[in-house]
Amino acid sequence: MALPWALAVLSLLPLLNAQSSSCVNFTVPITNASLDQISGKWFFVASAYRSSELKEWVSAYQSAFFYLYSNYTEDKIFMREYSTINDQCVYNSSHLNIQRENGTLSGYDMGTEHSGILILTKDPSIFTLAFPPEDKQNMGLTFYADKPVVTPEQMRQFHEQVICMGMDKSEIVYVDETKDQCGPLHKQHDEERKKGKDPKSPKEGGK
Repeated sequence: MALPWALAVLSLLPLLNAQSSSCVNFTVPITNASLDQISGKWFFVASAYRSSELKEWVSAYQSAFFYLYSNYTEDKIFMREYSTINDQCVYNSSHLNIQRENGTLSGYDMGTEHSGILILTKDPSIFTLAFPPEDKQNMGLTFYADKPVVTPEQMRQFHEQVICMGMDKSEIVYVDETKDQCGPLHKQHDEERKKGKDPKSPKEGGK
């Protein structure tokens, strides 16, 4: 199961530009500096989806953390993900394609390409991904941070983005890092890398 950002292909710029001026700017191109900012270890904190089906699907995630490694020349982000789903650790490695000009990241799930808009703020320790705001039934946001527990100010920023897209805070689903079951597997992988058993894998990044 892929990270809860691979949900729907976007056709977005005209409608995004029509959003309220108080909303976050969704149309910022991705630069090498942007990629540097999101490289390293991240935690899945919360999400908001309008679709009850998607909300039920993402609710299966009890916790998740992942590592991102950017390759500027290939415009790819390599990802290692550790998710706890139904009290089981699920490990997945994949990559995302970078569309620099329209500010999106895309990946394949079950043979279909899905995209999300990368949203960065002045706070480098958080970011969000937005999904089709023009699709009132399937719009959504996912919220990530470099720590499993965010500050009230960081959560406030996410709440503002949810409201900006026309959703309600009651539509937010939160994860619980205390339910993480991937600690032992992550430790095992970390020890294998230190011993050089997986030399092709990028070294651990961090914030």
